[in-house]
Amino acid sequence: MTGDNFTVVREFILLGFSDLPNLQGFLFGIFSVIYLCILIGNGLLIVIIKIEPTLQTPMYFFLGNFSFLEICYTAVTIPRMLVDLWTQKNTISFLHCALQTCFIYILGVAECLLLAVMAYDRYVAICKPLYYPLIMNRRVCIQLVVMSWMIAVPVLIGETYLIFCLNFCGPKKINHVFCEAPPLLELACGDTYKTEVSVQLVALLFIITPFLLILTSYVKIIITILRLPSTSGRAKAFSTCSSHLMIVCLFYGSGSIVYLRPKSPHSTGSVKVFALFYTTVTPVFNPLIYSLRNKDVIVALRKMLPK
Repeated sequence: MTGDNFTVVREFILLGFSDLPNLQGFLFGIFSVIYLCILIGNGLLIVIIKIEPTLQTPMYFFLGNFSFLEICYTAVTIPRMLVDLWTQKNTISFLHCALQTCFIYILGVAECLLLAVMAYDRYVAICKPLYYPLIMNRRVCIQLVVMSWMIAVPVLIGETYLIFCLNFCGPKKINHVFCEAPPLLELACGDTYKTEVSVQLVALLFIITPFLLILTSYVKIIITILRLPSTSGRAKAFSTCSSHLMIVCLFYGSGSIVYLRPKSPHSTGSVKVFALFYTTVTPVFNPLIYSLRNKDVIVALRKMLPK
């Protein structure tokens, strides 16, 4: 005991889908298939981009990194979810919960920043085509990817430390499928206002700022496309951006609802649903959207099939 009202929390209980006891096996099968689709789809996209000479461009370099990021992101959440569904134990240690939260934030923010980088790449390609090879050279592309992965790491480690330095008392049940800030803050004792404000500020910085950069890029892209004299030219320019825009809407839409919506006592269920959306649905649809809507990827895939 650390006092009359506080106990040292050594583990949490992830409630997950415990309110659906008769569907545990079915859900295990569904999420197993989803995880396999994520691994196979994104892995195949990475291989195609790596071995096909026609795809050795900055756009596909960023797409390959984004697919790898999707694999890493889901590896932090889905395997743990599958174990809980299979064993129905649902317990997670304090340390493992903190590590899961930290990696979810690092990889999630890296996705936001990489999506912004991909939007910038499309902006340069469409709005400044003559300077594209000079601006988006190999060295710049690598630097942008490294920055996307690393720039927020110190801030997010500090943010995770602030969350897990709070006192947790009473029920240690997290009404969620994995550890992250919104459900954890509901279990904290005492004044959590400063930590909640800190979480909101970090979300604004690393979710809204990249989104505004994406929005600005696409406003300029659309203006440039509409000025093109050729209808076929406009259609081709739009097609190179549509896949990226769909992924942005899926990822940012669900993430913003979880982290930027007003706090409500009745929002726990919806938070769980939207969290599942950006941790499973977006990684599943990423390779589908980029393959089915991209002629270059389809042609490269057809070349590989006989081999």
